[in-house]
Amino acid sequence: MTSPRTVLTAPPAAPEILARCRELVAPALAEAIDGLHPWVAEMAGYALGRCEVGGAPATHRQGKGVRQALAVLGAEAAGGSAEAGVPGAVAVELLHTFSLLHDDIMDGDALRRGRPAVWKAYGTGPAVLTGDALFALAVETLTTAPATSHAPAAVRRLTRASRDLVRGQADDLLFAHRPWTGPDAVSAGEYEAMAEHKTGALLGCALALGAGLAGAPRETAAALDRAGRHLGVAFQIADDLLGIWGDPAVTGKPVHGDLRHGKKTLPVLAALAEPGRSPLAELLASTAVLDDGAVRRAATLVERAGGRTAALGAARRHLTAADTLLAGASLAPRPAADLRTLLSSLAHRTI
Repeated sequence: MTSPRTVLTAPPAAPEILARCRELVAPALAEAIDGLHPWVAEMAGYALGRCEVGGAPATHRQGKGVRQALAVLGAEAAGGSAEAGVPGAVAVELLHTFSLLHDDIMDGDALRRGRPAVWKAYGTGPAVLTGDALFALAVETLTTAPATSHAPAAVRRLTRASRDLVRGQADDLLFAHRPWTGPDAVSAGEYEAMAEHKTGALLGCALALGAGLAGAPRETAAALDRAGRHLGVAFQIADDLLGIWGDPAVTGKPVHGDLRHGKKTLPVLAALAEPGRSPLAELLASTAVLDDGAVRRAATLVERAGGRTAALGAARRHLTAADTLLAGASLAPRPAADLRTLLSSLAHRTI
C-alpha cells in the first residue's frame, strides 16, 4: 500500500501574516540589493525570486519569507513598531540567501524552488561571489539601521548566528562520511545539535534581532532566540520529512534526494535506531548512490521501522518547547498570537 504524501498546508492566517511582513520588508530589501554591482544584483535578485536569468521579472514563486517575518514579529512582540524590525528582517533574509547559495553548491543541488539553483544558472564562481556579497550586505544593513544605539548588539547577534550556521553546515557535511550503524554512527542528539546550529540559529537570530532593534530587554531577546532555535530544529526535521515524502510540485525539490545521496536525516537515523533495522541498514550500505527503485524501497523501510513517526514526534516536541518559551516571555498579545500561528503552520507543514 502506498503511504500518503507529506503535503505543505497552513492555517488560513499564516499566509496573510507572511504576506504582510514580505510587503513591509520588500522595499528595503530591494534597495539593499540594488546597491550591489549590477551583475551581482541580478544574481541576488534571481536567488530571492525577484527576477529570471537576464533580469526579466520573475515568473516563479518566491520563498515564503519566514525569517523576515520572524524579525518583524519579534519587533512587534517586544512592543515596538513593525518598521523597527525591518533592518533585522533584511539582514536575516540576506544571510539566509547567502547560506542557500553556498549550501546548494556544497550539496550539489541543481534545483532551488523549482528552477535551476544560482550556481547552475550562472556558474559556481559567480554564485560564490554573490553569496559573499550578500553576507557583507547583511552586516552593512545592521550598521546603518536607524536604531544606531542597538546596532553593535545586532551585528554581534548576526555574526554569532553566522558562526553557528557554519558550525552546523560543517557537521552536516562531516556526517556524510560517518557510517549508518555502529559506534561511530550519527546519533539523534548530534543531529538535533546540527539542526539547531544550521537552521535554528538564524531563526532565533531573526526573532531576537527584531526584538533588540525595538529596544526589548535582554532576557526577552534571549527567550525569543531560544524559541527560534527550537523552531529551527522542527523546521529542519520538516524538511527531512518533505525530502522523503513531499510532493516535488510543491517543494520544488526532487523527491527522495536526501535518501538517494545518503544524507543523515532524522527519519532515517530514527529508523536505524529501532529493532528490525537490518534490511534498511544493508540497503543504505550497499551503494554510495541509490537508484530509483532502491530509494523507494528505503523510504518504505524507514516508514515501517517508525522513522517517520519518530521524526514527527521530535518536531512536535521542539514546537512545544518554542511555544512554552513564547508563553513565558513578556510579549505583546497580538504579535505573540501571530508567532503561534506560524508555529502552527509549521506543525501542519510536517503532516
